[in-house]
Amino acid sequence: MNKMKELEIKYAANIKETQEELSHVKTRIYQISILRVLLFLIGLISAFLFFSKGWDVVLGLVACTFIPFLALMKYHNRLFYRKAYLLQAIEVNKRELAALDHRFEAFDDGSEFIDSKHLYTYDLDVFGERSLFQAINRTTTLFGKTILAQWLATHLTTKQAIEERQAAVREWAPELSFRQHLQIVGLLCSSRPTDKAELTQWLSRNTRFNHKRWCRALPYLTPLINLTLALLALFGLLPWSALGLSFTLFFLLSTRFTSEVTKLQAVYGDKLRILSTYADMLAMLEQKSVESPYLKRLQEQVTSQKESASVAVHRLSRLMNRLDQRNNMLMYALLNGFLFWELGIVLKMERWKADHADKMLNWLEAVGEMEALCSLATFAYNHPDYNYPIIRNTEFCFLGKALGHPLMPRAKCVRNDVDMGHSPSFVIITGANMAGKSTYLRTIGVNYLLGCLGVPVCADELELYPAHLITSLRTTDSLSDNESYFFAELKRLKLVIDKLHAGEELFIILDEILKGTNSMDKQKGSLALVKQLITLRANGVIATHDLLLGSLIDSFPEHIRNYCFEADITNDELTFSYQLREGIAQNMNACFLMKKMGIAVPE
Repeated sequence: MNKMKELEIKYAANIKETQEELSHVKTRIYQISILRVLLFLIGLISAFLFFSKGWDVVLGLVACTFIPFLALMKYHNRLFYRKAYLLQAIEVNKRELAALDHRFEAFDDGSEFIDSKHLYTYDLDVFGERSLFQAINRTTTLFGKTILAQWLATHLTTKQAIEERQAAVREWAPELSFRQHLQIVGLLCSSRPTDKAELTQWLSRNTRFNHKRWCRALPYLTPLINLTLALLALFGLLPWSALGLSFTLFFLLSTRFTSEVTKLQAVYGDKLRILSTYADMLAMLEQKSVESPYLKRLQEQVTSQKESASVAVHRLSRLMNRLDQRNNMLMYALLNGFLFWELGIVLKMERWKADHADKMLNWLEAVGEMEALCSLATFAYNHPDYNYPIIRNTEFCFLGKALGHPLMPRAKCVRNDVDMGHSPSFVIITGANMAGKSTYLRTIGVNYLLGCLGVPVCADELELYPAHLITSLRTTDSLSDNESYFFAELKRLKLVIDKLHAGEELFIILDEILKGTNSMDKQKGSLALVKQLITLRANGVIATHDLLLGSLIDSFPEHIRNYCFEADITNDELTFSYQLREGIAQNMNACFLMKKMGIAVPE
């Protein structure tokens, strides 16, 4: 049985086991619902039948039914949460089964990160529909999504950083239950894209009450005064009206703060309540046993304080939940009149902010980083036939066997080698239209990016040096900037030259240099550009229809390698093997295709 089939069986088994548990939970929910109704009816009927026995009997009977009713209600709520959790678990495993079949529609594609001017993401389809991001992404929070996008848009460029990321991915790749639990908890959270901005705004707001002594004193003085008056009234030293007057005065005074607290609750209530979800995710990181240095540093980020991140964030979430009691007008009046409770909760939240505001966003970034790592680990887990590349740190190289494009279905993916063993080194790819040149360039670019990201690559073997990746595959014109296609391409090439002059090490991938100008200009300019790139000790791959570029091997035999993709014409039919061959292409197909379509082409 191959490894991919084992993955399919594993995900299918997860779905079956979860569906069985879900069926059991639904049965329990139904049973508890019936039991709660029975308890309510028994309590109501008992109170009616024994009303003549006195209030003590009635209250006793009500307590005997009401207390278990409340306990069952709490249990009922836990069952409903478990039901929602199991439904999400089924959906998560179904999505992974679809992903194994290269169907990624259920995952966020990161379209908002598309940038046509980026050094490589636009050319390599890193973001957008059917993109690399969509294939990898398993994040559920804005923090995780943003960090994963940043990793893909700014790849690692040192051997140590890549190998540390590799070790972390290797460690979490087998942890299927852990990764899926993190994902499900996140999916159950109603987070929104504005969460980070609004939380940042709340954390940066100045405190309104904590710096005022009389505000800090009221939540302590109010219950003390009311308790004293109650005791004096109980012993007959004061009338009970004194306690009533105190209650009324403190309640009226508390209304002074109502508008500010209502504003806080309206603007930030949902944001602070969902922190319980983030706290659960932080607790997973804190409690997880980790070995790799990368994961240990991430764990220390949330456990190095006296109070762990999860405990602190849970405490803030509970404070916000307690504040919801003010929505019950009776509870609102009683708690404020007797305890000055509302202000006390706000003061505790402000003290929490003073103690933890500087660390809060770092904790949430740690949640995001954990999600991004789990996304990479899921990608590694779902591709057991992929291999981690060897990272060099001395001289540029890019040596690979049987490279394929990870977004192409396995049955259709034709694999090819790549051989760039020293610096400077350029591979010139010639070939006919539709023969596979552009796909090969993207295959190289995407696998290079994956290797520098710290995950396995679609190759039997790969060895690379992590230079900065830069591509020019689909340059676009800009109507808004009044910029032609040709000028946009020139700007990209100038950027390459400027970076090389600045001493940056680049891995350059170009598709048809200067395709926006006439053939003579194009040929002359292309030859001059490649010569300059080699002089500046750059490394890269260039695909072209211009066979003359292949002649550069005569001037730079140590630095140029010629390969091609041929179009074969057999029995008046055009066929493509998509296999890379050594040398310069011999067969071109434009005239052949024009004739096949009925367009007259002179011999």
